[in-house]
Amino acid sequence: MRPRVGVVFGFLVIAGAIALGAAVVGRVNAQDWRTASQEPVGLAPDPATHPEAVVQVYAARVIGWRGAFGVHTWIAVKPAAASQYTVYEIIGWRLRWQDNALAIRHRAPDARWFGSMPELIAEKRGPDAAGLIPRIDVAARAYPWAGEYTMWPGPNSNTFTAWVLRTVPELEADLPPTAIGKDYSGKKLLTSAPSGRGFQFSLFGLAGVTASGVEGLELNFLGLTFGVNPFDPALKLPLVGRVGPSRVNSTGADQTVGQHSG
Repeated sequence: MRPRVGVVFGFLVIAGAIALGAAVVGRVNAQDWRTASQEPVGLAPDPATHPEAVVQVYAARVIGWRGAFGVHTWIAVKPAAASQYTVYEIIGWRLRWQDNALAIRHRAPDARWFGSMPELIAEKRGPDAAGLIPRIDVAARAYPWAGEYTMWPGPNSNTFTAWVLRTVPELEADLPPTAIGKDYSGKKLLTSAPSGRGFQFSLFGLAGVTASGVEGLELNFLGLTFGVNPFDPALKLPLVGRVGPSRVNSTGADQTVGQHSG
């Protein structure tokens, strides 16, 4: 009886994931990227009224059918007293006209990604954030695959974000399981988890295992992530993302915002 219950439960989880994925596809494909909203959604402190330093990590579903499977991630920083944010991200289509996909530019950090609502994955404010900003800049500019982009299994935009986070583990950012490419580490088979904590064994981003006090336990199979996080209780599934209660901590100075579903 117990094996049958497990099979039924597994079937329901997979069926639910497929149904949700289909819904996401329908929602994303209904939008034209040329007219899709890129308006900010109010997750980033206004520089005019918040002079403290800020570091934020975001994720949003990508446009088109790929949005059923994955997200695009980026990192935004604002030094103390700065009037605008600087966003670091990899944009694959830049390689069509130049040899570098790394974009470092001023833009609204919490803007919709071609219509998709961004999620705030992690945040630091105040003196702690100020100390991290120079390290983020150095790590971003040292990203070794800026001249390459492969949607699956990487390197892609999520590979870049994980690269920076490994250098700045103080952010303790748990990238969503839908951040396909976060587990790609080139020829290096054993490294730290994408958060910079714990460890990760990854076979070119196609298969592997991750264990840390930030991510919990994750299994990667063909770029799809399955996992459980007992430290921030959540189940991690392909397509669906993180399933569990939102952990939203104080966003005051020197505080880290917990991970959301995504």
